[in-house]
Order: sequence, then C-alpha cells, then structure tokens
Amino acid sequence: MKQTKYQGYDFRFSPKQALMGAQFLFVAFGALVIVPILTGLNPSVALFTAGVGTIAFQVTTSKNIPPIFLASSFAFIAPLQFCINQWGVSAAMGAVMATGLFYVFLSFLIRIYGENFLHKILPPVVVGPVVATIGLILAPAAVKMIMSVSEKSIYTQSQALLVAFVTLFFTIMVMMLAKGLFRLIPILIGIAAGYLLSYLIGIIDFSPIDKATWLNVPNFVAPSFELAAILFMLPIAIAPAIEHIGDMATISNVAKEDFLKNPGLKTTLLGDGIATSLAGMFGGPPNTTYSEVTGAVSITKAYNPAIMTWTAIVAIILAFVGKLGAVLSTIPAPVIGGIMLLLFGIIASVGIQILIKNQVDLADPRNVIIVSLIFIFAIGGMIIDLEFTSFSGVGLGAIVGIILNLLLPKTRHIEGY
Repeated sequence: MKQTKYQGYDFRFSPKQALMGAQFLFVAFGALVIVPILTGLNPSVALFTAGVGTIAFQVTTSKNIPPIFLASSFAFIAPLQFCINQWGVSAAMGAVMATGLFYVFLSFLIRIYGENFLHKILPPVVVGPVVATIGLILAPAAVKMIMSVSEKSIYTQSQALLVAFVTLFFTIMVMMLAKGLFRLIPILIGIAAGYLLSYLIGIIDFSPIDKATWLNVPNFVAPSFELAAILFMLPIAIAPAIEHIGDMATISNVAKEDFLKNPGLKTTLLGDGIATSLAGMFGGPPNTTYSEVTGAVSITKAYNPAIMTWTAIVAIILAFVGKLGAVLSTIPAPVIGGIMLLLFGIIASVGIQILIKNQVDLADPRNVIIVSLIFIFAIGGMIIDLEFTSFSGVGLGAIVGIILNLLLPKTRHIEGY
C-alpha cells in the first residue's frame, strides 16, 4: 500500500497493509526489545506500550499524522537501571510518567513562546555533551555484560568473548555493507548471529520456552510516585526532546511534508509525552520516535501513516504471545553485551556529531567551560544531595549545562585559544 508522496491517513483492513506494518515492526524490533532487556523490564510490556503509544501519538496528531513509530528510548537506559535499583520498578514507572508529563509541559511552552524558546534553553552546546555522556556512562555496563562470568554461568569467559565479538562483527558488517531494508536492522541480525553461535556451542537455557504458554498477559507494573526518582529522571528528558525535533525534521524531509509546521512541534511533542506517560502506566520504557523506521519509510516509499497503525497493532498482538517473551529471555548476556559495545559508543559519537554539525566553537572559552563541566559532573561521579533528593550522572550534567548556558555571558573576545 505505497504512496508516491504523503497523502494523509488511509487505514484499510487489507493483508497488504497489515504485512507492510509488520515489516516496519521487524525493522524496529531489535532496538525495541534491547532497552527492557538491559533495564530489567518486560520486553512484552515494551511491545505493548510501543503499540499503544504509537496509536496515542496518532490520535494526538490526527490533523496531519507523521508516518512514524514510537518505541523504547536508549537515552533512558542508565537512569532506568539506577531508578530500578534504587527505588524499584514501580517508582521508576512513576518517574517515566512524570517524564511524559514534562514533554507535555514543554509542548505547551512551545505553543505559548514558540520553538525558539526550546532552542534557547537547550542549545547544541548543552545537548551535544549531554547525549555523549549517556553513551560514555553506559560503556562499563556493556563490558560488564561480557566479562561478568561466575561459577553459576553456563559459559566460560572465552565463550562469552567469542559470542560477544561475533555478535559485534555481524552488526558492524550489516551497518557497513548491507543494502536496503537489511541495512536498517543491524541490531536484529547481530543478535540472531550471536544467538545462533550460542546455540551451536550449547550455552542457551531453553527451559523458559518450554514452560511458557502461547498466550500470556504481559507482566504489567502499576506506577508509584517517589519524588527523588522523579527529580532524578526528569533532566534526562532533555536529550530525547531534542532528538524528537531532529526526527520530525527527518521524516518531514523524507515524506516531503512539513510536519514541524503542521501539526507542528507543539503537537508532536505532546503526542510523544502522552505516549511516554502511557508507557509508565503499564510498566514499559519511555517512548521515542524511531529513526530506523523513518529510514524504512524512505526506502519503501510507504508514506501512509495508517501502516504505522498496523505496526502498532502487530506489536500489541505479539505482546500477548508468551513464547516470544520466553525466547527473548533466553538471549545470553554476551550477545546483548556485544551489541552494546557498539551501540553505546554510537550514542556518545552522536553527541559529538551534534557539536560538529552545529559548528559549536570550542575555541570559545564559554563553550569549553559548558562542555567540560557537563562531562566532569556527569561522568566523574559527582553527587549533589539536597536531602529530599539527589542529582548525579547525566541528569546532573544536564542541569549544570542548562544553568551555565543561561548564566555565562557571551564571549566578546577570544584570546589565547
């Protein structure tokens, strides 16, 4: 059900449209399930909340729906891990809901003050290093997934390294050499290669699959609200909010339809916020727009946003397939670790790319101060305890960057750089 150009929403009960929707879920699947696997959330719930969130986004942007799919956000891996360890899954979901409401709040500010307001608060000199620190902070977690071999592990250290590097190798090869749709699913192919090798050397425990039923209600988790968890999570929302703007610009370019103008950033960010809050209500990770799916739209020329409705429907249906959730639970840690070695590095490099693309002058002392202190406060282990809550990591780095950007005067003269 292709459209040669964007012509609006056209939903049909047709096998062709449904299969096209399933194809887009296939593109998003690897990235979608990685986040819950890494953070200890339920992948089936993540499938459900991705589907529900996408439909909620479409309802919100009903006047001119962009052909995009929303699912698990990588930016929240580190804060989710910390929140779950510190306050539990329920409190982490309350923080996710608050993050979604923060997006809603930002959308209303944009509605009142215009888009330049967001760029003034969050310029590239702040967003770039914040995004970079997300990847750098996560780097040890990727290595730990490969190197943490105990007496209870069913694989040796050498087997773990072999599986991780084979997974990494296939992911890199697909990214560099594959064409068409295959180039959009390097994570999925890398996981498949690592899983196959793990099977051949006998380090997969298939008992969860045998015990699982075909139909099963996902393990939904109701949110609870801890102020400390909410305040810790909110600053992380900065990076995905800016990413949302970039994704909207990209899909506008692909579909030759200015979604930044109609329905406008104020509406699309509102839809993203509602989708993320819904994810928190059920126990899923925060949602974000998926650039992989946008790439697939560009290749297939399937601009009809109704196809994404089918993608969402297929995701919701698969969420209730117990065997699928069981299969995902059997993926060995070295396989995930191999993917993460590359993925977290890419996140860090995206932050650097933001600085380069926007020509942030690091010969300017003001910019150097902002970037440097974001890195040190975020990565150095600094903790600011306010008794009722504390700030650390990416969140602290983001707050420091925003404050410095607002307070430091513009450099009038540069000397000695």
